[in-house]
Amino acid sequence: MANIRLKEIAHSYTGESDNPDDFALKRLDLTWRDGGAYALLGPSGCGKTTLLNIISGLLVPTRGEIHFNDEDVTQLPTEQRNIAQIFQFPVIYDTMTVFENLAFPLKNRGRSAKEIEPRVIELAQMLGLEENLHTKAQHLTADAKQKISLGRGLIRQSVNAILFDEPLTVIDPQMKWELRSQLKHLHKLFGFTMIYVTHDQTEALTFADEVVVMYEGKIVQVGTPEDLFERPAHTFVGYFIGSPGMNIVPCQLKGSTAIVEGHEIALGSTYAQPSSTNVKFGIRPEHLSVVGPDQNGLPVEIINVDDIGRHKIVRVALNESLLNVVMSEFKALPGDKGSLIINRDNINIYVDELRVTGEAL
Repeated sequence: MANIRLKEIAHSYTGESDNPDDFALKRLDLTWRDGGAYALLGPSGCGKTTLLNIISGLLVPTRGEIHFNDEDVTQLPTEQRNIAQIFQFPVIYDTMTVFENLAFPLKNRGRSAKEIEPRVIELAQMLGLEENLHTKAQHLTADAKQKISLGRGLIRQSVNAILFDEPLTVIDPQMKWELRSQLKHLHKLFGFTMIYVTHDQTEALTFADEVVVMYEGKIVQVGTPEDLFERPAHTFVGYFIGSPGMNIVPCQLKGSTAIVEGHEIALGSTYAQPSSTNVKFGIRPEHLSVVGPDQNGLPVEIINVDDIGRHKIVRVALNESLLNVVMSEFKALPGDKGSLIINRDNINIYVDELRVTGEAL
């Protein structure tokens, strides 16, 4: 296992260039500690897989260096980096049995049958494959095949890191939950450094101790699930994390007051006057509520209500700005008109799309 350090990494598929737009991966510096569980989260095309392939050695970065502990591995091929990579679609041998598939990485490295057998049986039991050990992989379901693929990545106990590239895409939702739980258990058990690429926020937030959010080839925030939800460092993070995402609307800022659609909203902090006109007000739907009209809130029109079981999502209009409100399914709504109540302790202010902090009042 190893600390993985990315030093001034950038990559362009067309080679070195002075044009920043040519780079699929913008300059980044990042360190993953030995034994951590991390997720690379972002939409398709944001650079997640490019970064993962640079770590694994499938790509050599246009700029920068990769270090495993104190060793520069930038130019080393994949086989010399001592990593395991698990892909979106299972990479297994259909004509081999489950046992033979799991044993293959160890057998290929010259391990003895006496060493291989107990390790394979132990891992098969952890993955729920023990009853199919002598069944050929071609006769198994898609989720069982992906379990084999996961097992092949986990079978070696001395790898520097295990890299997962959207490994649960082909798995049904219930099985996804079970496999994520198994991965977290195996991580705690073996302490591997695990890096998990996904565009699914639920996968990222439930698997990882720390999440790296990527957008347009850049890392826009690294943090715990709580950090990403409560204190998004970039408007994209606020929008991307959460269902529905953060309400983000233009505003004016005057000290400890935000002005949204002509309405003054008291803030929990006071802010310096920004030089930019690109100032936005962000609030999670969970930190809003709607009460009867003419109460101590902002006057809104109720546009739509979606009841999704445990709670309902209320769409309201504050003049020209539309906002989502998450409310208990048992909470009564006043009708077509209402007052919007805002928890000011959970307001975020953004200047040029980046979160800024103020001084407490």
